[in-house]
Formats: sequence, structure tokens, C-alpha cells
Amino acid sequence: MKTRITELFGIEHPILQGGMHHVGYAELAAAVSNAGGLGIITGLTQKTPELLAQEIARCRTMTDKPFGVNLTFLPSVNPPDYPGYVKAIIEGGVKIVETAGNNPQKWMPALKEAGIKVIHKCTSVRHALKAESIGCDAISVDGFECGGHPGEDDIPNFILLPRAAEELKIPFVASGGMADGRSLVAALALGADGINMGTRFIATQEAPVHENVKQAIVAASELDTRLIMRPLRNTERVLTNSATERVLDKERALGAAITFADIAPEVAGVYPRIMQQGDMQAGVWSCGMVAGLIHDVPTVQQLIDSIMSQAEALISQRLAGMLR
Repeated sequence: MKTRITELFGIEHPILQGGMHHVGYAELAAAVSNAGGLGIITGLTQKTPELLAQEIARCRTMTDKPFGVNLTFLPSVNPPDYPGYVKAIIEGGVKIVETAGNNPQKWMPALKEAGIKVIHKCTSVRHALKAESIGCDAISVDGFECGGHPGEDDIPNFILLPRAAEELKIPFVASGGMADGRSLVAALALGADGINMGTRFIATQEAPVHENVKQAIVAASELDTRLIMRPLRNTERVLTNSATERVLDKERALGAAITFADIAPEVAGVYPRIMQQGDMQAGVWSCGMVAGLIHDVPTVQQLIDSIMSQAEALISQRLAGMLR
């Protein structure tokens, strides 16, 4: 399938694996790229730029296809060594970077000088237009359905994607609610040039997370996510568990007086215990509503092949058959 995204990134299929904390390691990125999509290493999961450089090198031993690195710019009292991470990406020969969080403008000159294509994650059209104006090459448009941080506007993809198509000149992919060939065809119909999947890629054989995490996604329905940290205007969609319910109880009890410190035990530093050790009640973890569409744990190759075959059948048979 040829779209502006496959052309931009030099990939076979318009399917991207988004950056995910303690999930986006070399194993998963390489598997996605080898299957014809675009795999992405999550930069800040690596504790230092030196470790990121090693992870990029490790990924190179597993694939000769294009892959990217996610770099999330977060407000922080003690910010990560962003110059070091950018240097590791450039020196590692990576040519695609997915940025997220704060405006990446400060880092654009160095990335562009190195010939790196930048795709920025946005949850609103206004932020996407800003990213376009500073020189980003593509946008990942994240609808309200997505796992992780859906922004504060609550606009689902059925509205957000065609709005983005009306306003943007650069290509964009749809993120949030993407699981299969139906998702891909719908995203293309609404104006996107491909899809970005997070939760769906966690439930694959190559995803380097505990089996409990994968089975929790398979067992979940579309009703099993919750929105936390709304009072802090840092909304996150997570899978419901005992930790999620504790956070929501605190939010109800404390109201506008709540601070991050109040929920830190459930939120801060919990990912290794969940993703690596499989302690599903250790804290909150990002998961999209798309869990309701996930019923198995295939290999990445099987998943991408099935998405493409389903999409091609939908376009060439079901939709074409409706034309008179």
C-alpha cells in the first residue's frame, strides 16, 4: 500500500508502532520494521543516552529496515539529558524521530541538520498546525480513545481526523482505537495516511512485557479503561485495576486540592513492576479503549499481515462492491 507516510519513511505498510514506556525496546521495534511497518524505540525508557545508543545498536543487529526513536519532552524539575539523547540518536544513524509532550522546536535544527524526519504526537488540530509550522514532517493525531495522554479536549477520532485533514498540509497517521484492517481503512477514509498502534502491539508475542500484561489486554473490554489525573490537567487513559480505583477515590475525596504527590504511590515508578514483573495491581498503566478489539496475541508479522489483507479485502471487495 502506497501512502504519503510509506513514501516519507521508506516503509512497506502504513503502520507505525508508537513509543511506549518500558515496551518500546529493540525487540519490538525490529519486529515491526521487519514486518514492513515502522518500529520505534522509546528513548526515555533507556535511563541514559549511553544506554539508548546501545539499544539503537542492538536494534541494528535485528533489522536492516528503517526504525525510529521516540523522544518525549516533559516538564520536569530535573529534566533528562535531552542533548545527550539527541546526540545518541544522530550518532546512531537513526533517520526518524517521534516527538511527544512539549513543543520540540528547540531540537528541530539539530535533527533536521542530521537529515532526520520528525513526526510529532498531537491531540488537537491547533497543536498539529503548530508542529507543522516549526518544520515537523508528519503528525500522529491522537484521538480521545487512545491509551496514555489524550489531551484535554476529548475529541474522538471520527471528528479529529477529518478536522486534521481539512487543516494540515503534511501527512498524518491516526492513533487511538487502531487495531486491524477496519481501523486502517477507516483512518484512510477520514484523511489519514496510515495508523499508529500502541496497545495492539503490546499484545504480540515479541512485545518484551510480562505475559500477564498481554492477557490483561485480551481479557479487557472497551469498558475497562478509566481517565485519571483530570483534576491535574494531565489526563491519562489507563486500564482499570485496584490502583486506578484508589487514584479515582483520592480525586473524588480531595477535589481541586489534589496534587501529584497524593497519587504518586500509584503512578510514579510503577512500570517496571507491571511490565517486567507482571504485578498487575502495582500501579496504573496506559491502555487504550481498543483493548475491546484485541482477542489474541499473534506474532507481529501475523498481526501486520492480517491488517493488510483485511484492509485490501475491504477496499477491493466490500467497499468496491457498494459502487454502482
